[in-house]
Amino acid sequence: MSGVLGWVGLRDQTGPPTLDAMTVNAARLDGAFFTSETEPGIAVASGGSTQTSGVFRRHGLIAAFHGHPFWNAPEGRYAELAEVATRLLDAFVSRDVAALGALHGDYALALVDPKRERTILAVDRMGVRNIVYARTPDGIVFGPTCDVVSRHPSIRQDIDPQALYDYLYFHMVPGPATVFRGHLRVPPGHFVDNERGSCTIKPYWRAHFAEDVTTDFASLKQTFRAALEESVRAFGTGVNCGTFLSGGTDSSTISGLLGIVSGAPAQTFSIGFEAEGYDEMQYARLAVRHFGTVQHEYYVTPADVVDAVPRLAGAYDQPFGNASAVPTYFCAKLAHESGVSRMLGGDGGDELFGGNSRYAQQFVFALYERLPAVIRRALVEPIANRIPATGQPALLRKLRNYVAQASTPMPDRYESYNLLDRLGPANVLTADFLAGIDSAAPIRRLREIYGKADAKSLINRMLALDFQVTLADNDLPKVTRMCELARVDVAFPMLHDDVVDFSLLLPPEQKVRGTRLRYFFKEALKDFLPPAIISKRKHGFGLPFGVWLKNTASLRALAGDTLATLRGRQIIRPDFIDSLLNEHLEVHAGYYGTMVWVLIMLELWYQRHVSARSGV
Repeated sequence: MSGVLGWVGLRDQTGPPTLDAMTVNAARLDGAFFTSETEPGIAVASGGSTQTSGVFRRHGLIAAFHGHPFWNAPEGRYAELAEVATRLLDAFVSRDVAALGALHGDYALALVDPKRERTILAVDRMGVRNIVYARTPDGIVFGPTCDVVSRHPSIRQDIDPQALYDYLYFHMVPGPATVFRGHLRVPPGHFVDNERGSCTIKPYWRAHFAEDVTTDFASLKQTFRAALEESVRAFGTGVNCGTFLSGGTDSSTISGLLGIVSGAPAQTFSIGFEAEGYDEMQYARLAVRHFGTVQHEYYVTPADVVDAVPRLAGAYDQPFGNASAVPTYFCAKLAHESGVSRMLGGDGGDELFGGNSRYAQQFVFALYERLPAVIRRALVEPIANRIPATGQPALLRKLRNYVAQASTPMPDRYESYNLLDRLGPANVLTADFLAGIDSAAPIRRLREIYGKADAKSLINRMLALDFQVTLADNDLPKVTRMCELARVDVAFPMLHDDVVDFSLLLPPEQKVRGTRLRYFFKEALKDFLPPAIISKRKHGFGLPFGVWLKNTASLRALAGDTLATLRGRQIIRPDFIDSLLNEHLEVHAGYYGTMVWVLIMLELWYQRHVSARSGV
């Protein structure tokens, strides 16, 4: 795991042995490059490639970088890492933390003032890069993962049961918490300022949605297309670059633009599945023909899943239950084997421009709120509530379900299909485990993020929520960790500052118009992308795990053996595990297969990150 790491203020620790232990834990990649600076009570290091990592001294300050930072000045916009560090340290001397406002791109930063034993930790605006930190009475330890931070002898590694519950609810541990007590993540667009026992966490950037800007379509399109091209040029030139190509609008756009800015056919990489309803290779091949890319393909099999799952669980420092990590890994692995050093991902486009189906769904539910409250409460809801849940015509059942969901306020309504809620926590988890859990904590976290959104419209408030929950906590860790495991760098042009800034100025009705998703995005690119890709439904790299689980003996054996061990953790009810494997999967393999995957990844994470260290 590459990134920035070290500690400040722990004078009872000797530098090199602990730093060596932390960097050894971080250096999972062959040929990882580490630079470091140490002095009594202070150790700072950065690991990765020479293009993305480094430690720099200036004005008595130390700055450790990892990622693709750039300085917001015309002559320094895409400067080498050393020049970016110089500009930041010069600005910090005169402007202190306000200098972070001029730092852009994706990055993890540790800035240390040794004289004051002051540490500034910051990550980029969208949370592409990661810093975990843990405080002690006399200092702070930081690193890219909980595993790295835990290598310091001053830091404990105690599992937080609430974080396990949150994992089962969200299928990841939502930030800024981690699975370990006292280990915290630096939130996207924030910095941590720690100085001799005093610690503050503040934003240096917030997404402000300017919802009253009016600009004609032609001007918007010109600005948008220029921002997209600039984003691909910034991340896609100067290195041997390839793209993830699912055949969706984002990945196809990036693939086409990479060929334009590089002046050569783009290297594109796609994953397929031999499973009905999951394979979308036809759309990837359509983009290949349209843009003339050099295509590389791989079909993932159930045997691949059995082989890869232990490595994937080991790659994440926290339980992580997004099954599309599997095809992401094999796609990145194919790129590495083909000689590509950096992959461009399309992540972020849906969350910037309104591309997820739930946005259209919530628009339909929001129509109900336009009815006068007296009609809703005195007439519609009493009638709908008297309709039995079963044994009624489909139209009546749909009315009942619509009113029930539409009557639920946002963002609670977002989780109306939540798997843990629908199964019932008491039916899934042991009574002893539940006794120490706040089951309302996950939805309270969603309300907090949703309520703080600097936006008025429904769509923009949903996007602000997804910046954190979908991107920073889920999709970005999925892709960055799998690329690191496959030994390739990754960048996300859709999250380039120019593209993000443009999206924040785009009027809400240009993102989702009625139930038409990504309205402006598709209109602006309909002369660039093939019509079939413009009109296709979103799919991505979803793994047909549940379908395969029903029909593949080796996957059934993996699930059975892994969940048999999980029984002994006294977290999941044994009778639920039995019914999940023997009954629920037969009813709906795709739906309940998700819970099987989430539990498998939980147990394998325990085995590789907790039991392995404790000897249990």
